[in-house]
Amino acid sequence: MEARFLGIAELAETPSVAFVVDVMRAFTVAAWAFGRGAEKIVLAESPADVLALKARHPDWVALKDGPPAPGFDTVNSPGLLRSLDLGGRTVVQKTTAGTVGALAVKEASLVLCGGFVVAGATARLLRQHGCDAATFVVTGEEGRAEEDLACAQYIARRTNEGKTDATPFLRRAAGSRAAAELREGIRQGAHPDDVALCLELDRFPFAMIAAPEDSLMVLRPCAAPAPGDGASP
Repeated sequence: MEARFLGIAELAETPSVAFVVDVMRAFTVAAWAFGRGAEKIVLAESPADVLALKARHPDWVALKDGPPAPGFDTVNSPGLLRSLDLGGRTVVQKTTAGTVGALAVKEASLVLCGGFVVAGATARLLRQHGCDAATFVVTGEEGRAEEDLACAQYIARRTNEGKTDATPFLRRAAGSRAAAELREGIRQGAHPDDVALCLELDRFPFAMIAAPEDSLMVLRPCAAPAPGDGASP
């Protein structure tokens, strides 16, 4: 599989297969939401759209970047989300980078979203799909986020080669600007465990696929082929 690594602004055309990566923290949060029982995640265009959807569906869980705000149920933090019971719920998510990246490639035939926590399942699904090429959308820092690029490169290599040592990729992510800002409390709406949770390799056994549903872009978990590539952390 030929892999291209592009920032959102570099997407000159719609790719056939896209993997949208946001390690810290949109798609780590999304994986945790499914891990806590959420049925689906609606990827919203703006905070106003989140609140409009929440007004029409009061039982939906509204989530945003940054500090808590009126009308929103929670924030974009895996450390905070992991204590919630989301059984059967719909989450509406709007973040600075991750959701923007997914919406930018919504016309692609296959849109996968994720981070290290679903890396293995994502690689197995890409391998099963048998695509000749995939575009890895590096969402953070205008395509330069080290944690997102490291994760994208790791998944691409694991897709192509199977057994892949994740250690150097996780080390790069741990030393990223985003990780430092989370550790130092610069980013609001965070939990002290967020960085560690974002770097948990293969924490969840599913991949995540986004697709249009009733005019909305909806993310859902997807079962991947059983592990067997021998990848090591």
